[in-house]
Amino acid sequence: MDSRLLSERSRVFERADPYAVSGYVNQHVGSHCIRLPAAGHPEASLNHRKFANLDLCRISYGGAVRVTSPALETIYHLQILISGHCLWRGHKQEHYLAPGELLLINPDDPVDLTYSDDCEKFILKMPTTLMESICDEQRWQRPSPGVRFVQNNYRLDELEGFVNLLAMVCQEAEATDALPRVQEHYAQIVASKMLSLMKTNVSRESLGCQEASFERILAYIEHNLKQDISGEFLARQASMSLRSLYGLFERHLGTTPKHYIRQKKLERIRAALADPSCNVRSVTELALDYGFLHLGRFSESYKSLFGELPSDTLKRRSL
Repeated sequence: MDSRLLSERSRVFERADPYAVSGYVNQHVGSHCIRLPAAGHPEASLNHRKFANLDLCRISYGGAVRVTSPALETIYHLQILISGHCLWRGHKQEHYLAPGELLLINPDDPVDLTYSDDCEKFILKMPTTLMESICDEQRWQRPSPGVRFVQNNYRLDELEGFVNLLAMVCQEAEATDALPRVQEHYAQIVASKMLSLMKTNVSRESLGCQEASFERILAYIEHNLKQDISGEFLARQASMSLRSLYGLFERHLGTTPKHYIRQKKLERIRAALADPSCNVRSVTELALDYGFLHLGRFSESYKSLFGELPSDTLKRRSL
């Protein structure tokens, strides 16, 4: 895990003065103060990348440093402990983070963290405006004070695929040729994944209080093809068990929800590529719009279904 979340290519400080590193963090990652131990000379290291409207940071202070802030105001901090341990204090409770654990800090949460000597973290800084835009786009109801994560602590193995997504983001951030539009898509996917996997105060659109009809399930998929819709999520929205959902798809269509959703995404992409009135800048951009992060697999699936590459479909409409 540790080798995939920002490599040495993103190094800004190595074995440096912790106050110099803290000053840089204040400019790019979030306002805070640090308190160093009375004895010793800790050496800090920092890797950093700007990625669309996100900031990616990997940091170690090399000592038992205490980090405090009254609030982050307009940003969320997602912190993953890579090594060592970190004590988090908040709202009359405290928790020792172990490697592989994730901490979410809301904009209005006070920050009070104590690093161990060997503590190293990966930090994702995300603006509140990105979370709000995802909710508005999906017509999810969010309280007027803003989106808030109601559970602060998770183990990464509880969040299926999330660390792999972050690793892909880091890899893209360190690519030689940065593509701003691609970075924006990844940032939106990360925010959507967080809202889907983690507990928040957001009320997401539901298929209905009673068990939904199969037609309504298909209509829901049709209207949300750009989202990451898993079978588990669809079953919860439809107020039925995952087994019942799979049974419906097998009886009506002879396939699984996952294969059906992928096929519908591919059909929507093909329609856009073939339509001269549809403004498509590139196949890559369109694929990312529909959540296809592995472009090689996307092209293979597309060709298997339609007998040609997506680039061929796009070229043909201009003939």
